[in-house]
Amino acid sequence: MLAKVNACAVVGLDGVIVDVEVDLTPGIKPPIIIVGLPDASVQESRERVQSAIRNTGLEYPRKRVRVNLAPATVRKEGSAYDLPIALGILLANRQLPPACLQDALVMGELSLDGSVRHIRGVLPMAAVARSEGFKRVYVPAEDAPEAAIFPDLEVIPVNSLAELYQHLTGQVVIPAQPALKVEHVEVLVQTDFREIKGQEHVKRALEVAAAGSHNLLMIGPPGAGKTLMARALPSVLPSMTIEESLDVTRIYSVADALPAGIPLIRNRPFRAPHHTISHAGLVGGGNWPHPGEISLAHRGVLFLDEFPEFGSRTLEVLRQPLEDKIVTISRAQGTLTFPANFQLLAAMNPCPCGYYGDATRACTCAPGTVTKYQRRISGPLMDRIDIHVEVPRVDYEKLSDARLGEPSSAIRARVENARQVQRERFAGTSLTANADMHPAQVRQFCSLDEASRNLMRAAMNQLQLSARAYHRILKLARTIADLAGSQAITTTHLAEALQYRPRVSDI
Repeated sequence: MLAKVNACAVVGLDGVIVDVEVDLTPGIKPPIIIVGLPDASVQESRERVQSAIRNTGLEYPRKRVRVNLAPATVRKEGSAYDLPIALGILLANRQLPPACLQDALVMGELSLDGSVRHIRGVLPMAAVARSEGFKRVYVPAEDAPEAAIFPDLEVIPVNSLAELYQHLTGQVVIPAQPALKVEHVEVLVQTDFREIKGQEHVKRALEVAAAGSHNLLMIGPPGAGKTLMARALPSVLPSMTIEESLDVTRIYSVADALPAGIPLIRNRPFRAPHHTISHAGLVGGGNWPHPGEISLAHRGVLFLDEFPEFGSRTLEVLRQPLEDKIVTISRAQGTLTFPANFQLLAAMNPCPCGYYGDATRACTCAPGTVTKYQRRISGPLMDRIDIHVEVPRVDYEKLSDARLGEPSSAIRARVENARQVQRERFAGTSLTANADMHPAQVRQFCSLDEASRNLMRAAMNQLQLSARAYHRILKLARTIADLAGSQAITTTHLAEALQYRPRVSDI
């Protein structure tokens, strides 16, 4: 007898419906044959499925089992096919009613005792089930809240094969998972700006960066507070929309990085990989590509501490994602594209010892060593960073001051107002912030008066700016004007934008 169960594969960040076809034929060797481009983990389903059915107390057929995962052109990986294969065998062996899984999608990994375990990628699977017209999905109980994001999809949480068998045969009823109330998902603030003592000009630079989604580099000695301020940046970023939250959650679901007990990510991502990270770990990769840190930072912040310590090859691969907001990974099995619309935040010491230019502690590095250290970061990459700001040592009086600074909530309100202006400006386009503008939008929205043009002309000559730097200064000035509530870019806004460019000697 032939039986069919609907399952799902994850290709990149998207779900693809897979038909699990099970056929029983005379013979007992080999007990299970799986075809349809399965990887090693899918082939291992043979052992898990046999043991799970027997240990559940159900009858495993004394016949040869053939399993076809269609379409055969889609690569199948992971353990999510265990449960649909087991149900297909029970259907083909007439232990389940023929129509019990009609209009349903099944996914889940089986333990040897028949319990159903967590799988990755439940959110894109549930999304494709909804788009393809399925009425319900059977998912591991641990992953049910993740699938319940879609209110018009019936989500049945499954703890074990035995429980699901009793449900499908009408012996018990598994209650559906309640739909997730997005407004009940808490947004947490990890580090508040009010705890940062001094560094007012750096906090201003971070506010400007947040308002326009600009990339920023902090340069200063050890212990000046660079990491603390970096971790505070997400607290002033605009709240994510539902669409952005779903976008981010999908990436974390596929990467199996979704925090326990958090079915929907409402906080802006903050990723801070160590400088020893590999090329594949940063941009994504593997035999079958998976999202890297730059994709996990999508819609959030990628913080690279000790910036020059990252490998040059690792840093240079950031150039294309910073411009295109996507990363494309090609392998022999195929090419996948992941979103990478992140805000780059980097920090570095001015020299190997960290004290070049420090007012209280002498630098022990040779001049040539300082220059070599600073030039580990290429000019083209530096050119893609809009804001360069120096972070000096904080003196005792400011550190010991009991007064708290301006809270993140007040700064975030100004950032939200500036972002609202930008949303209205770019309505009907794919742009969301000033940093995303192309030359055509820069020409349209960043016009200068005569005094500003003269100032820009002088800056171009003195700072030896490239064409890319010219456009980035204009976009930065536009953001500063938005924060000030000004329709026009004035010399004041342009002067502040220019002061965030690095000195020629620094690069």
